[in-house]
Amino acid sequence: MSESNFVDYVRIYCRSGKGGSGSTHFRREKYIPKGGPDGGDGGRGGHIYLRANRNLWTLLHLKYERHIIATSGEGGSAKKSTGKDGEDRIVEVPCGTVAFDAETGEYICDITEDGQTVRLLKGGRGGKGNTFFKTATLQAPRFSQPGEPYQERMIILQLKLLADVGLVGFPNVGKSTLLSVVSAAKPKIADYAFTTLEPNLGIVSYRDNRSFVMADIPGIIEGASEGKGIGLRFLRHIERNSLLLFMIAADAADIRKEYRILDNELQQYNPDLAQKNRVLAITKSDLLDDELKEAIAKDLPDIPSVFISSITQQGILELKDLLWKELNRETFHDAEQIVHRAMDFKLLSLPDDNDELMVSD
Repeated sequence: MSESNFVDYVRIYCRSGKGGSGSTHFRREKYIPKGGPDGGDGGRGGHIYLRANRNLWTLLHLKYERHIIATSGEGGSAKKSTGKDGEDRIVEVPCGTVAFDAETGEYICDITEDGQTVRLLKGGRGGKGNTFFKTATLQAPRFSQPGEPYQERMIILQLKLLADVGLVGFPNVGKSTLLSVVSAAKPKIADYAFTTLEPNLGIVSYRDNRSFVMADIPGIIEGASEGKGIGLRFLRHIERNSLLLFMIAADAADIRKEYRILDNELQQYNPDLAQKNRVLAITKSDLLDDELKEAIAKDLPDIPSVFISSITQQGILELKDLLWKELNRETFHDAEQIVHRAMDFKLLSLPDDNDELMVSD
């Protein structure tokens, strides 16, 4: 898919259908000149729904359909017939889409799971026919109820990519190259800054037919949280990632300083990002010998780290292992806790070298 096809922000006009009017009708048949009221109710107007579709990954289809309008309900008719309801409109969006009111900025909903459906606008209720108003003292009501009016609203839809691992780094540190090596994604790669102008997703294959999703985010520069460069536009995509993979080139003047700058930009944008698990990859490590690696490793930030080179495949398998371990850290931790508790209560006996783990009765 070409670069211009990625759309993560749209503004659309939505209008539900108005309710149909109730009928003011009286039964008139041969030999029944005064059959009484038999006007039916009006149908309800169509609703506007937002529904997540896992097969979509961009809002491109809404770029050319900015007006979403549901049909109105039909009016009631004779013989107490209720009018037909208006047709609902369902707006399908990618998982990870957030809706806001364009006028007030009010948060409306967050669509994250496939098939999740939220009603944006309610259609007007149909009016009651004159039959509804018949009473013992009002035998022939000559009035009915009009339908409720439609609702309208300007909606802003923002897409935040859902991925397991998000790549964070300055421009031209090898994020797109890494994604192309570990997945089937084919992002644009060139030897200059800001080659990547839109996020790219790739599925990374792991051992035993397991996999996880990696997102390549356009490069961040110092001041991105204040609107510099293009980082501000795409920082929101990092919010959805379970794990952040910081990438810094081995030839950087000060790796620790660059890490602090990146970390500060994320926290300035959203303080909650400081709580996300993170891993550090030193890229372009084919330029280093073992002695330089040892020297650099002594001054790295206190997070899991690995030296990699996408060109020579150095450290790629080790990186996958580390990412998988960090993505499942809570699962591994819970399993260890269960084993330790069982041992505390003497439910488990430690096996010999060649024995399997035994559970006592």
